[in-house]
Parts: sequence; structure tokens; C-alpha cells
Amino acid sequence: MPYSKPHTRAQLFLTYLVFTGAIATGLALFTSASTILNLIRSSTEGLFLPLLLALIVTFLLEPPVRIIERYGISRTASIFLVFLLVTLAMFLAANWIAPQWHSMWTSLEADIPRYLSRFVGFLKDLQASLQSRFPILETYDLPSKAKTFGEHLVAGTVPQLHRSALRIGSLLILVPLFSFFFLRDGRRILRAALSLVPNRHFEMAHDLSYLVTRQLAQFIRGRIFEAAIVALVVGIGLSLTDLRYVPFLALFAGVTNLIPYVGPLIGLVPGILIALVDLGMGGQFWWIVIVYFLIAQVLVDSFILIPILISRVSNLHPLWVILAIIMGGKLYGVLGMIIGVPVASIIKIAILEVRQYRRNFALPESGLEPERPH
Repeated sequence: MPYSKPHTRAQLFLTYLVFTGAIATGLALFTSASTILNLIRSSTEGLFLPLLLALIVTFLLEPPVRIIERYGISRTASIFLVFLLVTLAMFLAANWIAPQWHSMWTSLEADIPRYLSRFVGFLKDLQASLQSRFPILETYDLPSKAKTFGEHLVAGTVPQLHRSALRIGSLLILVPLFSFFFLRDGRRILRAALSLVPNRHFEMAHDLSYLVTRQLAQFIRGRIFEAAIVALVVGIGLSLTDLRYVPFLALFAGVTNLIPYVGPLIGLVPGILIALVDLGMGGQFWWIVIVYFLIAQVLVDSFILIPILISRVSNLHPLWVILAIIMGGKLYGVLGMIIGVPVASIIKIAILEVRQYRRNFALPESGLEPERPH
């Protein structure tokens, strides 16, 4: 057995210095990386929403830009022409809607306490009826809990709406600017990114970018069109009654319909509450319930719009849709719940595309093994 010479104090001290220096260097690199990530996160925090909205606007305006290009007009001129038409349409719509919307919103803010108090009274009567049948509910104070929840919701929502209104100015500048460059230079940016891919993976990356872009475009256009149709159906149905704030309720139902599964349930709550307080549980109230549930959601959305516009695009199992909504909501709130499904669909496309190319272009095992000498 060979004799091992014991380490000297100088060698042990040098080893200690090396390990200490390695640990200190690792901690310094980790701290620097964390600081850099925090700086990047803080500097780009306000750009996520403008970039997302600009991407949505880009996919919506791409078809009319292509149509105008077919008449021999350059792409830049086509983009400016589409922007001009959209701006003119928004200006005319704002001049027509803004006065009515402002008066309606002011009236709604004044009526919210009255709706909450009437709703709490309705819950008291409901609780008294339930407690007479189910004595176990005597210790549960449903009206006070509903009142507290409503007050917190209103106190948090109204100031948030005012703060969001202050960001409209920046969005009106950044979103058109980003959308213009996405429309004009989007293909060039995509080609530049694909040029960085190694040659062995170029075809897969090219097909993957095409599929993802097509998936996003179809999904965004389909969801926007679906929300607009639902809002129109709800608005027409509610306008046949004496219900107040019909434009606001229709717009709220359309926007919340962008959130899968839970969005339609959230969208009908204000209309049902206002109808219950102002109209009572008469014929108009049940017609409003029919408009929200049977006509807008079951007949129009579930049987017509979703099979035609959404199901063929997302092509996801309902379990994955629910998980995408929950995870997106945990990360980015309501916005994350809206974009969770397309992100999950893109991940599925990427996994399937990579798997297909690995199968189609994998070399046979017999060709990889060298021949053994006999």
C-alpha cells in the first residue's frame, strides 16, 4: 500500500483560501445576477401591458393592411392609412359615446350604495328563510359578510379605475407606436431571430414560428370577435327591458367573457343584482336571466361561437384550460387568466412540433453503431 504524505499547514491554508474564494465568488455572482434581474424587472415592469396590447392590435390590423397592400400601396403607407381610418372611427365613436358614458358612470357611482343596501336587505330575508328551515345556519351572518365584501370590492375597484384612467395617455402613445413597428418590421425581426438558429434546427424553428404566429392570430381574433358578439347579444336582450345601465352591463359581459369558464359568471353578476333591486323578481327579471344564461352563454357562445372560433384554435383539454387559468391568475391576475389559455396552447404546439421533428429526422440506431470487427 503506497504511503500518503500528510498535508502541511501551508497546503491546508491554501485549500481553505481556495474554497473561501470560490464561495465568495459564487455569492458575488448570485448577488449581481439578482440585482441585474431586479433592475431589468423594474425597468420593464410598465412595458408588459403596452407590448401585449400592441401585439393584439397588430394581429387585428394585419388583415386590412394586407388587403390595402394588394392595390400596389407600400406597406408603410398601408399601415398609416389603416391607422388613420381606425383613429377616425374611434374619434367619432368617442364623440358619440363619451357624454352618455360619463353621465351613466356618475349615476352608477351614486347608485352603488343603494344597490348594496337593497341587496343586503334581500340577503337578510333569504337568511331568515333559510334559518327557519336549517337551524344550523343561525350562527352564520350572511348579510354582514356580503356587505363587507361589497364595500371592500367597491373601495378597491373605483380608485383602481381612476388610477387606470391616468395610464390611458401613456397607452395611447406606446400602443400605436409599438403596433406600427410590429406591423412594419415584424417579419424582418422574425427573420433576424430565425437567422440565429443553427442550421440543423432551422427548419423546425421556422415551422414552429409560423404555427405559433398563426395560432396567436386566430386565437386573438376569435376571442375579440366572440366577446363583441356576446356583448351585442346581451345589449340587445337587456334593451328590451326597463333595466338601467344597459351599455355598461353589455360591455362588462363582453370583456369578462374573455376569461374562460369563470368570466361569464362574473359578467352576469352586476346585471342580475341591478335587475333584482330595481325590477324585482318579476317577468323582466327572469327574462334578463334567460338572456344571460340561455341566449348569450348557452345558445350563442357555447353552441355557435366556441365550436366555430375557439375549439379548433386552442385544441386543449378542459383540465389544461383550468390549470392555465389558475396559474395565469396567480401570476398576473385577471390579465393572466385571459392570456393563460393561448400561452398553454403555444407550449403544446412547441412540444408537439419538437417531438415530431425528433421522430422524423432521427437517424436509425443501426446507422449510429460502428461495425464490430469479426
